[in-house]
Amino acid sequence: MNSNIKTIIFWAVLICVAVLLWTVVHSGHGKPEKQISYTQFMGEIEKDNVKNVVVTGSEAKADFVNENASLRVQLPVYYQDVIKALDAKHINVEFKDSNTTPWVSVLMNFSPFILLIAFWIFMVRQMQSGGNKALSFGKSRARLHSSQQKKVTFKDVAGVEEAKEELQEIIEFLREPQKFQKLGGRIPKGVLLIGPPGTGKTLLARAIAGEASVPFFSISGSDFVEMFVGVGASRVRDLFEQGKKNAPCIVFIDEIDAVGRHRGAGLGGGHDEREQTLNQLLVEMDGFESNEGVILVAATNRPDVLDPALLRPGRFDRRVVVGRPDVGGREAILKVHTKKIPMGDDVDLSVLARGTPGLAGADLANLVNEAALNAARQNRKLVMMVDFEISKDKVLMGAERKSMILSESEKRTTAYHEAGHAVVASMLPNADPLHKVSIIPRGMALGITMQLPIDDKHNYSKAYCDDQLAILMAGRIAEEKYLNQMTTGAGNDIERAT
Repeated sequence: MNSNIKTIIFWAVLICVAVLLWTVVHSGHGKPEKQISYTQFMGEIEKDNVKNVVVTGSEAKADFVNENASLRVQLPVYYQDVIKALDAKHINVEFKDSNTTPWVSVLMNFSPFILLIAFWIFMVRQMQSGGNKALSFGKSRARLHSSQQKKVTFKDVAGVEEAKEELQEIIEFLREPQKFQKLGGRIPKGVLLIGPPGTGKTLLARAIAGEASVPFFSISGSDFVEMFVGVGASRVRDLFEQGKKNAPCIVFIDEIDAVGRHRGAGLGGGHDEREQTLNQLLVEMDGFESNEGVILVAATNRPDVLDPALLRPGRFDRRVVVGRPDVGGREAILKVHTKKIPMGDDVDLSVLARGTPGLAGADLANLVNEAALNAARQNRKLVMMVDFEISKDKVLMGAERKSMILSESEKRTTAYHEAGHAVVASMLPNADPLHKVSIIPRGMALGITMQLPIDDKHNYSKAYCDDQLAILMAGRIAEEKYLNQMTTGAGNDIERAT
């Protein structure tokens, strides 16, 4: 419904309401009125109780002689006898036209119907707004990405080179299918992106949309799950119907574990709607009828709960693991996120990459953003290395607890504790190099001793683990040796050592 029709309906309803209000207000204006029968009216005339009569159309209104009230009576079609009776009693008679013009009468007659129709249209529009689509429950909610939207390409994705290579092959297949088909190869039906949260699974899907010159549909797994059994299955059918009309195309389902959960596992109780939806998805991917040219790309961080029938070859032919980036990947990710940020000459992204082991792409994007915000708070024109260090501490350990007041003895205990960690870490041969020591409270910690790994470690030697145990226990030893006391400050150290 366009805006012009909406405007016309709005003004029609407004006029109807105004006419009704006007009629109600004017109908009760003046003296109180009483409806009487024709016989009673003639009796009042014979008793000389009527002094003035106003005839309007087929209705007469008479004023009493001694009462502050009016009589209203419906006159017969031929009321010449009434006029003769009024003349005989010398009663003043006045004739008036109807107060309402024809168009007002028409509006008064039809206004209830107009209001009813307007209310019905309003309710339908309300039900269809906000994505509920009350009249189209079974339709797919997949969004088709157009070429005019801002594109994300593989240049904007870093740290997941193996995943990019796997997906690049699918894009090449869509662009040049003959290259693979002449050797008997067939296009994969499904690609499952698996990885921890924040590693860039959805970003990779957006990059596929930007790289592939084919239609790209995106939808969330939760969009299939409804209260009514059969609605999700209907949406799956409609989704693949749209895909076949636009084939070859790519369909991306984010968080597929919402609909692809293991059947009959009893997780969350019985849910016929979810199982019906999953059954329909299994049939559409690899059933009696083949959906050639529709590639399903799905993402999840919980592959353990997915149904085995969904993971078999022929449905999700390819699983792409999008893991946490290594030190080189983190540096590449930082370069991507710092492209539009003016940085100082002292910024060394390789040092930042080494100091952020275990952080995913989303964490590094947050780190860069926090550094830019900190530089803006300090009214700097460039983002300096100190901003990145502050941001890294904030992301890894939490914000500074400036409101936390420590006594001098607590500060002294914390200083000796962290000094114990630092001295042992700097002297042991197999330990990571010392980077920073701080006794500023952050998060749950009163102080921190940070080591900077030279590179990511995947295997740990016994010598390295022994040195790590020594470093963890050095804080407690320093407290005992130099302060002759033991505090609860070593609780986290003992926990990590255990």
